[in-house]
Amino acid sequence: MLVKDKKSSAFIALENKYGAHNYHPLEVVLNKGKGVFVWDVEGKKYYDFLSAYSAVNQGHCHPKIINSLKEQAEKLTLTSRAFYNDKLGEYEKFITNYFGFDKVLPMNTGAEAVETAIKLCRKYAYEKKGVPEEKANIIVCENNFHGRTTTIISFSNDEDARKNFGPYTPGFIKIPYNDINALKRIIKTTENIAGFLVEPIQGEAGVYVPHDGYLTKAKEICDQNGVLFIADEVQTGIARTGKLLAVNHENVIPDILILGKALSGGVYPVSAVLANNEIMDVIKPGQHGSTFGGNPLASAVAVAALEVIEEEKLAENAEKLGNIFRKELQEFANSNDLIKLVRGKGLLNAILIDDTEDSSTALDICIKLKENGLLAKPTHGNIIRFAPPLVMTEDQLMDCISIIKKTITEF
Repeated sequence: MLVKDKKSSAFIALENKYGAHNYHPLEVVLNKGKGVFVWDVEGKKYYDFLSAYSAVNQGHCHPKIINSLKEQAEKLTLTSRAFYNDKLGEYEKFITNYFGFDKVLPMNTGAEAVETAIKLCRKYAYEKKGVPEEKANIIVCENNFHGRTTTIISFSNDEDARKNFGPYTPGFIKIPYNDINALKRIIKTTENIAGFLVEPIQGEAGVYVPHDGYLTKAKEICDQNGVLFIADEVQTGIARTGKLLAVNHENVIPDILILGKALSGGVYPVSAVLANNEIMDVIKPGQHGSTFGGNPLASAVAVAALEVIEEEKLAENAEKLGNIFRKELQEFANSNDLIKLVRGKGLLNAILIDDTEDSSTALDICIKLKENGLLAKPTHGNIIRFAPPLVMTEDQLMDCISIIKKTITEF
């Protein structure tokens, strides 16, 4: 049944009545997007400063990606992996060459890809390292965000994500993020460590950027101890931080790489796990799969999405604009008591509001930003994350900075 009342309030009421209340969106109802802009059902135009949590790095409805979607959708969308198709192999060759790995295991969502990496890490530990079955441990970091599945929330610090969803999956050891000594200590004192799963920058935790050298040292420790270094680049990858991957800032090559979100430019769920033959070859037919993983539509879209990143030099643009953004906001913060800290890399940035985590200040600022034509969302109560599409121009960025400064000054 179509909604007769086309006002935002009617659409919001419809979701509240018929949808599970597992999100708390800003009260804006969007129905159109192009490039860095989105429009609501009343026709008001906004800058998108969230990019669907960094899924729309290439901008909304990028014509090349949409054309690839249309062309493939008219020919073949799904075969399942019961048969070969003429798109998957081409995509697999393209993405492995693009990121420098031997093999890819295609999946759909970021959480699925994380689950796949966990299974791959454990299987490798049992079959190649001789870890006793059922005894493999994977090190993770406090305040991580890797998804919402039962296994993943088992090692989350977020009580909203965890509480009343147990019993929880064992086999994970939490250590502080950005703490090399903690990683050394756990690997030295704990048996059967199979892997270290880490976000190069913790996005949901508030764009927490580790110290320079942290990832390099962590990889060295893992290599010295036969521990697989697993980089979750679902949010930080695909040019978001000013490099193709966030680990590229320290020239780190992970043993297992997890990708998602912008792998499709935000038009279709596509994720991937990449590794070299020694690791990936432990997976045999029937041991892991997905009906939609590696389907022809996803394959065509992902190739187009990655080509856009390279052709339009979006990593370079993110690096350049990110430096401008942080410089401008830091200068503003120096004279504004409401902003406690500015941090980030590339076009993944955040400001820390000088208030408690349980306050509504950051949310209230986001509501005011919306009224002034810019969409952003708080994370962890008093932090506002800013992540616009990477196709943004410098003039557009300066316009957005003006909106942010004006809103916070008036607030």
